[in-house]
Amino acid sequence: MKLIVGLGNPGRKYEGTRHNVGFRVLAELRRMYGRSGPKQAFQGEIVEALVEAEKILLLTPHTLMNLSGGSVLAARDFYKIDDADLMVVADDFNLPLGKLRMRSGGSSGGQKGLEDIIRRLGTDQVPRLRVGIGSPPAGREGADYVLGRFSKAELPEIEVATGLAADAVVVWIREGMAVAMNRYN
Repeated sequence: MKLIVGLGNPGRKYEGTRHNVGFRVLAELRRMYGRSGPKQAFQGEIVEALVEAEKILLLTPHTLMNLSGGSVLAARDFYKIDDADLMVVADDFNLPLGKLRMRSGGSSGGQKGLEDIIRRLGTDQVPRLRVGIGSPPAGREGADYVLGRFSKAELPEIEVATGLAADAVVVWIREGMAVAMNRYN
C-alpha cells in the first residue's frame, strides 16, 4: 500500500492558490482512481483509491501547510507504511511554472510543509514530487506569492502540470521511482 500526500492550506480562503497545487494533484488522482468517499482522519481527509490492483491512500492534511507533518506521521504509523512508499506532492517556487521534479529524498528546499514532514518523520528519505509555480516577481515576498492565485494566463499551464503530476505519481506506483524520474523530470 502507498500513501500519497498532497500539501496545501485548508479552507475557501486558500482555494486556487499557488500553495495548494498538492491539493489539486490529489483531487485529480481521486477523480481518476478514488474508490471511497472522503473520510475525516489524521487531521485531514483520506480517500481510498485503487491503481490497477494496488490500494492507495490519498491524504489531504487539514492542518496549515507548515504543520503537515503531524497528519502525515499519524497516517503513516497507523497504516504501517514504509517511508519509501509515501509520496509528498507540493508546490515549489524555485521551479518554472509547470515544471515537475521528482526525488526519492533530500532537503526540503525551503518548502515549509515538506520541512515539517521531514522533521516529524525523522528522515529526509521521503519521496516527493514538486510542481513548479514560478518565481515571485521582484519585490514580492515569497509568502505572499505562494498564497496568491494563478493568473488567467497561467491557469492552462498549471492544469496541464496537475495532470502530468498525477500521471507521474501513477508511474511511480506502477514502475518505481527511477522510471518516473526519467520520464517526468
